[in-house]
Amino acid sequence: MTSTTANELSRRIANGSVKLATIGLGYVGLPLSVEFASSGVDVLGIDVDAGKVSAVRRGESYIRDVPSERISELVRAGKLAATTDFDRLSERDAIVICVPTPLSKTKDPDLSLVVQAAEEIGKRLRPAQLVVLESTTYPGTTEELIRPILEREGLEVGRDFFLAFSPERVDPGNKNWNTRNTPKIIGGTTPACRDVALALYSRAVTHVIPVSSTRTAEMVKLLENTFRSVNIALVNEVALMCDRLGVDVWEVIDAAASKPFGFMPFYPGPGLGGHCIPIDPFYLSWKLKTLNYRARFIELAGEVNSEMPYHVVSRVQDALNDRRRSVKGSRILLVGVSYKPDVDDVRESPALDLLRLLKQKGAEVSYHDPHVPELRFEGTSLRSVPLSESLPESDCVVIVTNHSSLDVAAIVEGAALVIDTRNATKNLSPTGGEGRAAGLKKIQKL
Repeated sequence: MTSTTANELSRRIANGSVKLATIGLGYVGLPLSVEFASSGVDVLGIDVDAGKVSAVRRGESYIRDVPSERISELVRAGKLAATTDFDRLSERDAIVICVPTPLSKTKDPDLSLVVQAAEEIGKRLRPAQLVVLESTTYPGTTEELIRPILEREGLEVGRDFFLAFSPERVDPGNKNWNTRNTPKIIGGTTPACRDVALALYSRAVTHVIPVSSTRTAEMVKLLENTFRSVNIALVNEVALMCDRLGVDVWEVIDAAASKPFGFMPFYPGPGLGGHCIPIDPFYLSWKLKTLNYRARFIELAGEVNSEMPYHVVSRVQDALNDRRRSVKGSRILLVGVSYKPDVDDVRESPALDLLRLLKQKGAEVSYHDPHVPELRFEGTSLRSVPLSESLPESDCVVIVTNHSSLDVAAIVEGAALVIDTRNATKNLSPTGGEGRAAGLKKIQKL
């Protein structure tokens, strides 16, 4: 049975008078805010970071996928605003939580920011409000953790207010898929919660997909990234096997990918990075431990993937040894430190592990990345060095992230030794202009 509050909120969504708040203006919250505002919704972004709030107010973007021009236009039109004041939550009809959910050092979920956001909402919750959690978490969080906080003051979910989970599917740097055209999963605590959330997201997202519960929606997100983590771990282990067998793993994968059915290519690398794949599967693993079940694939995949930076360092060490040099005292240049090509995001980047491990072995390590001019690392600040100056001085160059703007042929030409962890040199044939550059240098692949 549809409640009066559900009908009231649905009318506001339908006639465009709904007011939305997004808590967290990061990689998820800012693009989401912009899409809702672009669809005509009055959006208020809330963040504890005064710098982000000030940037939005000035119409400036700090996220590469969101042009400043879009923010500026929406701010001038009065559709997008930002604040650090949580008291303004009471004036909003819908609230979306988009805060980070990292792992602790022991691989346990850290939901402190989600809890803080829920506490702030709970203090100000009123009838006919919708609350949606987008932050990635373990199955059961919305029902077991968020719901009790919001019901403390006597309001009942599904009758007085509405609660749903909709997993974020942000892929930074993706030119084809964005917040608007990526299908959106919606799971409600009750059918009324689901229906209200579906109506809201349909204003800003092209395709919304309902599922039976918040727990199901939470599991969908974890399956997506566990699938990728496990398959990347498999191909990373195949890379280690091929290394011992003297076989080119990249050639093997390309040949296998010619099969039109039953095979999906994944590619090895120096380790996992980003805000999802290295983290999300462990939310599921942690939850299953509480149910006396060991998620063996997840744990094994995590073990294999976390060992890849050590394998790369071993390759560097062996390659230098072949040239009668030790890692200690060698000048090593990392090319690319963001976790994926053409983004400025270094969260969980394997480059950070390589930087730490090589420094521990006494190497003099520098980096070049056109997207990351400055890098905070273990309490110090490092700056990207120009290739023209650093290549001739380096004993070894490690290609960690294959940005599209990199001139790989020039890197190979100017380097004494190249460790290619991304198959970036695949187009340098043994003959021809670029091939001559490749042939003159020692290139070792992962």
